[in-house]
Amino acid sequence: MTATAEKKTDAAPASGRKKINYRWRVVDIVVAAVIGVAAGLVFFAWNQLYNPLSAPLEAALPGAQSLVYGVWLIAAVLGGLIIRKPGAALFVELVAATVSALLGAAWGPLTLESGLVQGLGAELVFLVFLYSNWRLYVAVLAGAASGLALAINDLILWYPGSDVAFATIYTISAIISGAVIAGVGSWAIVKGLAKTGALSRFASGREATATV
Repeated sequence: MTATAEKKTDAAPASGRKKINYRWRVVDIVVAAVIGVAAGLVFFAWNQLYNPLSAPLEAALPGAQSLVYGVWLIAAVLGGLIIRKPGAALFVELVAATVSALLGAAWGPLTLESGLVQGLGAELVFLVFLYSNWRLYVAVLAGAASGLALAINDLILWYPGSDVAFATIYTISAIISGAVIAGVGSWAIVKGLAKTGALSRFASGREATATV
């Protein structure tokens, strides 16, 4: 055995961890774009439905309407969980927001701004975990962070000067919605897709039976 070989053998146990590949493949880009477009169509449909569903919540408790806003956050968490590459959450959420805007979202160009902010919320959580932890609690945290970003953005743009009670309820409701709908919901979607074999080219598909 050569000295170089011995050195490599000795170094292997020291590194321990499996090396993570952060580089995007062509398939990553294509699938991320497809997820974004699909999510954008969901966003467009939700744009027509959210008001009748959120209005009763707002009437019962002003600020609670954001309890159903987590639907707009699914793209970021889902993209991050499936692609598992830096920027995936942000990219997919932005694509989805773009599709929603092009289809006539009532908020116009601000739809893209919202997508950017919400995508960044989830992206930062995946970054904190160095894009190496994809368990349920990370998905929940990503959804919650995206919900927090949504709330802050909305309070600045749409509810300037709102009182503390409204802002608090709106923010807490958005965080809960993001954690449950986008976090748990996206994680469940990934697990379901993985079991069908649809994600076989991704690490997320090969870990369908991983422990939570």
